[in-house]
Amino acid sequence: MLLNLRRSVLISLVFFLVCGLAYPALMVGVGGLFFKSQATGQISQDGSPLIGQHWTGPKWFQGRPDGDNPMATGSQNYGPKSKLLLDFSRSQVAALKKEGITPTNDLVTGSGSGIDPDIAPADAYAQANAVARANGLPIGEIDALIKAHIVGRYWGFLGSPYIDVLQLNEALAAVAHRG
Repeated sequence: MLLNLRRSVLISLVFFLVCGLAYPALMVGVGGLFFKSQATGQISQDGSPLIGQHWTGPKWFQGRPDGDNPMATGSQNYGPKSKLLLDFSRSQVAALKKEGITPTNDLVTGSGSGIDPDIAPADAYAQANAVARANGLPIGEIDALIKAHIVGRYWGFLGSPYIDVLQLNEALAAVAHRG
């Protein structure tokens, strides 16, 4: 019986060292070596393009109203008959109209993850006039900026075109400070 106990402890220790320490360390090393940008979260001075940031308009392009806390992932899961969803949507519409932005579905409703960093090109174009006025830039320059940041469908047919709000706002800051 003591022999079986020693073997069990020894095999447990071996598997702990291999599966719990060596393999994760190897994967971290491989990830850092071959996929450095993805392994570090693609952090820039303003945040990560993988996590939605909170932007207040109309000087900046706004993303989905997922909240200010990126650690609180997950949507609120309000049902279609929810009074809370209706009240929230109405307040979002009123706030966007006050800023001179045409409300779209994505600018009024949150995403399923709660941290979606992307908007549809139509959402960016809906904000273009307000952003141009607030920054004192010609609308043509804002439209060109939006067009330059549209990411197409994967392999030409999967998903929908989108724009990462962080990258668009960083480009907007460069243009606004240049002029």
